[in-house]
Parts: sequence; structure tokens; C-alpha cells
Amino acid sequence: MALDSTLRLLAKARGLSATDIAMAIPKAGAATVSAWLRGDKMPGKDQLDALAKTFGVPAGALLGELASTLDPARTKGEHELLAAYRELTSKQQGALLEIARGLADVRIERKRAVKD
Repeated sequence: MALDSTLRLLAKARGLSATDIAMAIPKAGAATVSAWLRGDKMPGKDQLDALAKTFGVPAGALLGELASTLDPARTKGEHELLAAYRELTSKQQGALLEIARGLADVRIERKRAVKD
């Protein structure tokens, strides 16, 4: 789950508004917290620690999906492709996967032909 979705769920579960959360976070006003809840901005490390403390969860739990999207084994192009893929509708994602699988099959067939 994305950080903004996680924050919204935690805020709702605890009955906290953006203003309530902002009062517990250093150097963060209600507008900044609202931007985090919308996914427009990301909190800094100190702010993440304060958010985790406010919600009573480990900071790593807030960043679970973010950490998986920033896998250092992936190239910049892979990160960009993944970000673009996530913006598509599920129907578009399915069509794109069919195309990618077809391209991969063609590549495998070419490798086999070269070996033979």
C-alpha cells in the first residue's frame, strides 16, 4: 500500500485530522500533512519517525511499498516503467503485459534459433 493510503487509513482509524497530525509532527503544518495524505509530498526522515510514533507503528511499516519500489537492483528505466505502469488502468496493464510477454517470447525464440 502506498504511503498516502497508509497514512489516510491510520488517520481515519484513530480519528485524526490533518491538523491533529500536524500538531504531533515537527516542522509540519496542516497543509504539509494534507499534501502527504494526498500523495503530493513525502515526509522527511524525522517526520516519518514522528508519524510512526503518532500512529504507534514502526516507520518501516509506513514505507513498505516505497522500499519495494526503490529496489536498488532495478535500473532507473525499470523504476520509470513501473511508475508508468501503475498509472494505467487494470485493462491497460493487462494489454501491456500481453505485449511484453509476446516480445519476450520473440526474443527467446531468436536466441534458440541462434543456438541451433
